[in-house]
Amino acid sequence: MSGRSGLGRVDLQGWAKAQLKADQARHGKSPRKAAATALAATVAAPLKTATAVTRQASLLEPAAAAAADPSTLVLYDTAGPYGQLGELYAMTTANLAGHFGTVTAKPVQQYTAGMIDSYSAVIYIGSTYYGGAVPDAIPAAFYTDAAASTKPLIWMGANVWNMANATGVAQFTQKYGWDPTTSYYEDGGSVGTVTQVTYKNQALTRNIPAGQDGGVLRPNVLTGNGYPAVTTLAQGLDSSNGHTFGWAIRSSNLTYIGEIPFAYVSESDRVIALQDLLFDALAPATTERHRAMVRLEDISPDSDPAELRSMADYLFAQKIPYGINVIPVYTDPNGTYNNGVAQTVTLAQRPQVVSALKYMLARGAVLMDHGYTHQYGNAANPYDGVTGDDFEFYRAHVDSANNVVYDGPVAEDSAAWAQSRVTAALAGFTAAGLPRPTLWTTPHYAGSAADYKVFSSNFSARLERSLYFSGTLSGNSAGPNTFIGQFFPYVVKDVYGTKVLPENIGNYEPEAYNNHPPRLPADLIASAKANLAVRDGVASFFYHPYYPLQPLQDAITGIKALGYTFVSPSSL
Repeated sequence: MSGRSGLGRVDLQGWAKAQLKADQARHGKSPRKAAATALAATVAAPLKTATAVTRQASLLEPAAAAAADPSTLVLYDTAGPYGQLGELYAMTTANLAGHFGTVTAKPVQQYTAGMIDSYSAVIYIGSTYYGGAVPDAIPAAFYTDAAASTKPLIWMGANVWNMANATGVAQFTQKYGWDPTTSYYEDGGSVGTVTQVTYKNQALTRNIPAGQDGGVLRPNVLTGNGYPAVTTLAQGLDSSNGHTFGWAIRSSNLTYIGEIPFAYVSESDRVIALQDLLFDALAPATTERHRAMVRLEDISPDSDPAELRSMADYLFAQKIPYGINVIPVYTDPNGTYNNGVAQTVTLAQRPQVVSALKYMLARGAVLMDHGYTHQYGNAANPYDGVTGDDFEFYRAHVDSANNVVYDGPVAEDSAAWAQSRVTAALAGFTAAGLPRPTLWTTPHYAGSAADYKVFSSNFSARLERSLYFSGTLSGNSAGPNTFIGQFFPYVVKDVYGTKVLPENIGNYEPEAYNNHPPRLPADLIASAKANLAVRDGVASFFYHPYYPLQPLQDAITGIKALGYTFVSPSSL
């Protein structure tokens, strides 16, 4: 399973090319002409003056900021040939904000004057570059309100220069200390190779495939003449020339991030900086705390009871609570591992495995449901049809380049079908004399939006990474396989309305597969270290008990040495 987030059925190469072409056109305009235009805009659209109402609102803002349940307004683009990106990025942003409180997500063109006053913070995601053939879809009221407000505003990606032009470049620079109208994605004629973002002394990775990088805006920070100080929150490194720049900056109420960090995300990625920066806007008083979580994966009636007991003894001795992901039915419909003879075994038919599971539960384990059979019929989906190897709720295949390709929900996918699988799985636990699991992990983390909602109606939370599908916010799907994948460093309430527990640093995998390199204890520890940048984050990973005990011991020892405290999945 890939450690990266996926963008299913999205042409990022075309998007990157279009963004850079538009930015080159903006760059080519005369700076003097741009300044004159900005001055004219100043006269036409003055900053909002304070009224008795707005002054009263400003007096109330400190109390609102201290509210136990902050509210976030997420605004996103829908215009242009890549408008579908906006909803995908809005879902990932809304999911993260869902850790803190309530979230409202709207296309930016639905913004109306004064709307900012109803929320604790506002996040705008600039995924459509407005200019040229794509007219600006951002209402003038948003520019005016954003410039006048003291509410925390997080702006990611494109179009911040349009705000400066709309409200007046001079006013923008005097309030914020930098000039977006002379800030560009290219440095020396190229986006370069931005491979690292340093945040809170953690070197975070940024790995974008060639041709798919739309660049990171390099802020033109101004000095002298009474400009306010601009704080560099995170520093980008262009390894092609050694140049550094403000990847994320803050001045006044504006936090600006020069890209939208949700594409090609891995476990030590620069998205960690955004995940932590949300605390500044939504929960600034949060106390530093670092928890860790481990679960044992793909336990089935075919598992070795001795291996399970060995893991249980080690974790119990270390006083580490943990999850056990159990598949209640093991099936090998084509006899792949059984000399060509089909085989199906239930938990009730393996009393020694059930005894080992009860042994684990008595020593700190939390029982979790990991599907019904963790495979799909007798199909290679994508490997061999065997439990634990294949997808259960989604179709996939391995292409000629040895990549796993997602093909879409299974043919019979529906809420009723997903519920039938869950019902059968729960019956399997009951038949074996085990308690009903209250947590769920989707096999290979892949299901449809309807499936995820079914899982969450049967369990208190999902512990996993998830797919978020086009149309979830808008009702207008760009296709059944248009989605974005996401994982979290903390508990969230996602756009499906469900509670999701984090799994964010991956798993031990000693062999390369499907173009993914091996992932060793040192890699898990390195990702846990990177996630120390999240002030109240969880380093969560999983381990297959058929591997030796030593790598698990190495990973846990290293993560504990970083200052993490292991907690039970049921405690989150």
